[in-house]
Amino acid sequence: MAAEGDPVMGATVDYQAAFEALPCPCMLLTRELVVLAVNDACLRMTGQERDEVVGRSLPVAPRGLSAAGAAKVRASLERVAGSGVGEVVPLLRHDWAPPDPRHWRMTSAPVLDPSGAAKGIIVVFGQAEVAGAAEEPDAGADGLLHQAYRQEQQKVSMLHETIEHQQRFVFDAAHDLRNPITGLLTELEDALSDPGADLRRTLRSLHRDAERLNEIVGDLLALARLYTAPPPGVELVDLARLVVEELGAHPPSAAVVTRLEEDVVVRASRVRLARLLSNLVANAERHTTTRIEFVVAATPPYAVLEIIDDGPGIPPEDRERIFHRLYRHDQARTLDTGGSGFGLPIAREIAHAYGGDLFVADHPDGARFVLRLPLAARPEPGGEEAPDRPLSRSGTSS
Repeated sequence: MAAEGDPVMGATVDYQAAFEALPCPCMLLTRELVVLAVNDACLRMTGQERDEVVGRSLPVAPRGLSAAGAAKVRASLERVAGSGVGEVVPLLRHDWAPPDPRHWRMTSAPVLDPSGAAKGIIVVFGQAEVAGAAEEPDAGADGLLHQAYRQEQQKVSMLHETIEHQQRFVFDAAHDLRNPITGLLTELEDALSDPGADLRRTLRSLHRDAERLNEIVGDLLALARLYTAPPPGVELVDLARLVVEELGAHPPSAAVVTRLEEDVVVRASRVRLARLLSNLVANAERHTTTRIEFVVAATPPYAVLEIIDDGPGIPPEDRERIFHRLYRHDQARTLDTGGSGFGLPIAREIAHAYGGDLFVADHPDGARFVLRLPLAARPEPGGEEAPDRPLSRSGTSS
């Protein structure tokens, strides 16, 4: 971070000193969420040294934040990087492990380039004490008013976040529906203006555009359910069995290799995990050359599912961008006309909903998508039954 800035009324502003003097924890990130700078208050908050934070690809966060809370922070930062619109995210009691009576608020503001796109993000964490009446029986009327005020602030922040979600959703819908609608109108206008037009060719083209519209609408409805509908009930899901059943019901067009560890169980909605898996398989099918590999393993405290293809791979600078809604790499646009641009964002939203993460890891040949979810606690004897064991563990098919 530069130490000096522009002269102001004959004096030179020392931005580094101003940044360090701020009493609240602050950090500066790139749009790829790499930490460029943190102030001393931020280091005290995280309990880390500067060289442990600066230059790292994962943003720091308050100590004690749960996996679900960390996913909430990361998802917000990705939205700010993609949309160029700031956010205020309340970190509530259930976002901590164990639950914490403190209330934190993360405020993110984009640093925009001349075109209006975010080239960086400034993040500020604020803390306030929120104690219930039962915890402070002698607080009196002033204390109860203070508590009510804090609760209202939380509600306003959550409402602001919901409105931002809805605005981005409408923008995404309008943006992605425009192309196939334009194609439909163009084909119809050409056919109407040319008496000798090949109607069969025109109908085939219209059918392709209609199929794409149907796919986009399906993904938009899936996103709407993720944001607005009550989450489905959770159950114990054996990841190996899920992979075997989904591959049996919807076999990919490429050869399949599986390495599936036994009894890797998570607590989530099986329906949503099946959607996540199908989206990753569809992405792998579009880019693979000969085969797709599926790996399930337990690396406590996480269950891990990997899907690996032998296609052209994903450059490091694009490994976060592909999870932004509507983002598609130039090479993908040229070689692949399928896909709505929503499949990978939907998959990551599902992973975050169950306290996990979805990311692209290094691989020498092709792309390697890694899903991490918290391992489910083993039930006590006589308690909830574990799910059925997988039908098979490893092998190769075509």
